[in-house]
Amino acid sequence: MQRLLALVMLSLFALSLLSGCNTMRGAGEDIEQGGEAIQRSAD
Repeated sequence: MQRLLALVMLSLFALSLLSGCNTMRGAGEDIEQGGEAIQRSAD
């Protein structure tokens, strides 16, 4: 039973890490687009 619980907890932890990476990627893309807009307006 403890082994099953540990496996479930590890799986949930791994999923949360993967979803966090996707969120950070999206934030990075948004920041990059904002920087590009500032560069275009400066030109």
